[in-house]
Amino acid sequence: MDLEDRKKKVKSILVTLSKPENDKNPYAELAKKLNLKIDFRSFIHVEGVPAKDFRKEKINLADFTAVIFTSRNSADHFFRICEEMRFEVPVEMKYFCLSETIALYLQKYIQYRKRKIFFGKQTAADLAEVLKKHSAEKFLYPCSDVAAEETQRFLLENGYNFTPAVLFRTVCSDLSDLADVFYDVIAFFSPSSIQSLYKNFPDFKQNNTRIAAFGATTHKAVLEAGLILDVPAPTPGAPSMTMAIEQYCKLVNK
Repeated sequence: MDLEDRKKKVKSILVTLSKPENDKNPYAELAKKLNLKIDFRSFIHVEGVPAKDFRKEKINLADFTAVIFTSRNSADHFFRICEEMRFEVPVEMKYFCLSETIALYLQKYIQYRKRKIFFGKQTAADLAEVLKKHSAEKFLYPCSDVAAEETQRFLLENGYNFTPAVLFRTVCSDLSDLADVFYDVIAFFSPSSIQSLYKNFPDFKQNNTRIAAFGATTHKAVLEAGLILDVPAPTPGAPSMTMAIEQYCKLVNK
């Protein structure tokens, strides 16, 4: 199909994420600005690994002096497993978070001011300076079964003493109610959400549906599935998904 033929007007978009908690978000602003119908539906969800399964891993929580959190999910499931195993987290435990947002989220579980909490800007490499000063720690790395390889690779390459602990799994959601629903654009954020699309709809045909995808691994999954990637993000001119979609809509909705 000629790519120019695909540039049809966009009126509806499905974002494969959970619906934001309020209307003060970039998607709501975009919908208003360009008069678009934007719906949210998470294609994947997270399920905690039960304590009985975690015990089989023979990981002794008392052995660790520090924890590395790459997401709110990893924090939720670390404290959940501690509770299920009746393990009282020592006051002197150190917490290393990929971003300040995750660090502040820890207030849900601990007295923030009284704990040793460190954070980077967004990636494990941002934490490099802080981690260097704490290289003697024994790190626990709570992760999902599809752990971010970037963080693991960084920790391995820099010789940190860390143990990955799979505390939650990424599972495909049931999307059967979307079978007869059509959207002009579907926005994906992870390879798992592409897997979910095909698990739910093995005969999915892209036709005139434009695909937007965020991040290199998602781009790769889109192309490997034989789909056309119409709206890649981030790009130098569009660092966020909403900006990439806005630029695309302005182009085709003239």
